Amino acid sequence: MTQRRITDDLDLLLGVLPPAVVEAVRAADDSDNLIEIVLDLGRLPKARFVNREVVLSQTEVTRADIDYVVSGIGDFDTDNRAGMERTLHRISAIRNRRGHIVGLTCRVGRAVYGTIDILQDLIESGRSILLLGKPGIGKTTMLREAARILGESKRTIIVDTSNEIGGDGDVPHPAVGNARRMQVATPSLQHEVMIEAVENHNPEVIVIDEIGRELEAEAARTIAERGVQLVATAHGRTLENLLLNPTLSDLVGGIESVTLSDEEARRRGTQKTVLERRAPPTFDVLVEIQERDRLAVHVDVAAAVDALVRGYPMQPEIRYRDADGQIHIEKPPPQPMPGRNANAGARRSEGMSSMPMQRSRPTQRSEPPAFDPAADEPKADFAEQTPAKLLRILPYGVARNRLLQAAKHLGVPVMVVRELAEADALLTLRTYYRAREQTIVEAEERSLPIYVLRSNTVSQLEQSLAEIFDLNSQPVDQLEWEIVSAQTASAIQAVLNGLRWVDLPPASAAVRRMQHELARQAQLTSHSYGKEPNRRVRIFRE
Repeated sequence: MTQRRITDDLDLLLGVLPPAVVEAVRAADDSDNLIEIVLDLGRLPKARFVNREVVLSQTEVTRADIDYVVSGIGDFDTDNRAGMERTLHRISAIRNRRGHIVGLTCRVGRAVYGTIDILQDLIESGRSILLLGKPGIGKTTMLREAARILGESKRTIIVDTSNEIGGDGDVPHPAVGNARRMQVATPSLQHEVMIEAVENHNPEVIVIDEIGRELEAEAARTIAERGVQLVATAHGRTLENLLLNPTLSDLVGGIESVTLSDEEARRRGTQKTVLERRAPPTFDVLVEIQERDRLAVHVDVAAAVDALVRGYPMQPEIRYRDADGQIHIEKPPPQPMPGRNANAGARRSEGMSSMPMQRSRPTQRSEPPAFDPAADEPKADFAEQTPAKLLRILPYGVARNRLLQAAKHLGVPVMVVRELAEADALLTLRTYYRAREQTIVEAEERSLPIYVLRSNTVSQLEQSLAEIFDLNSQPVDQLEWEIVSAQTASAIQAVLNGLRWVDLPPASAAVRRMQHELARQAQLTSHSYGKEPNRRVRIFRE
């Protein structure tokens, strides 16, 4: 475990603030968790800490207070940001329509030595890494430490658009170590400086903070294709969010809609319009910063995107630091992708339509065991739960992702196969059965059971599977429905109010179907856990 050391030069920042504000900050006695100080004209000054916000004075901020701060710092650039020589602090201005400063956000800049040890193996692997997270969660701090570590053994150049990585002034802050720093005159020119760094200075690593424009995404791809390692940050929450961002989706390969032939769509069991990954991803690894000491790591971005567009999201690797500073790594279980053709190539999708991905994916990523150690984790394959009753189904003209979704909702052991020789049964639509398609004729010759559906919907699939597995699919009576509805509504409200997840009591398959439906209506994610008769529904917050 690396000993963490924090350098923040806080006294230098406090030295340019009004004395009353400084006194209140010191009285709060929580400088280690101080994020920024906000001074807005005509409002009370505030200090923002990691988990709270504190009013520093009952006296409103005056024009004299604003001028006092501005006089003690450097000039503001075109992005309305200013810094302090040889520090990492950042002061951002809010201006009125006449260009006068009416608000200041004074961000505390910290060099946290040792913060990157949770990712050091990936940083030193030579693979390009993208750090994804919301503002203020620590992306730049991790990026600065990564630059220092890489600068010890590789030719590392920082493209420092707002001087947040290397600090204000011509001499970089000691926190970046041996890494060289290229400043950017204006944020709109960041992409040009990125290319210039590669062409002029022979780097092995390029470090970039806040890729946010299409030109910067294109420059990043160009750099990666030249064999230079990239370490960068971007605003966002998850890989799914990034894929739906038209400006930045290219960083992870992007997606495009492809129209299949009738025969190919029937062979895949998908709609004619599916999604595919457009290109190899610019970044090999994507890190979702969930909390300051908790990360979700997609170690293979290409595979993660391919799985996502097929409708089978892969669980990321979870890394976190406990209260004692020890680092823990929870690797996801093997997740075979049902229905995947090994010869189809890395960019083939397997059942996702052109609808938004939130509507197409069957499950939420499972929660880490720390939340509920006693709960059964979701299995990648139903054969793990009831191997003796596993049913291998060949869907013909039926959407594979919908079939798997129906099977998971019912809690029945189904495996989707691609070859008739591997199947225990064939599932098809009435249209294809009446047309006497060749595959159906061959199934009859093999004496395979053939189940015929009226339509390619989840409800029809659930009804068919309930009949196949002889589940109790009788309608729930009114009294039971009222009880179930009240329990589920209470759980949904609890999740909407902030709980990460809520488990409902064990219930029958028919009741669970209703619980899943209520969760979907509330735009939440649900999944069934456990074994019969104790199988239950867990409702997640996205």
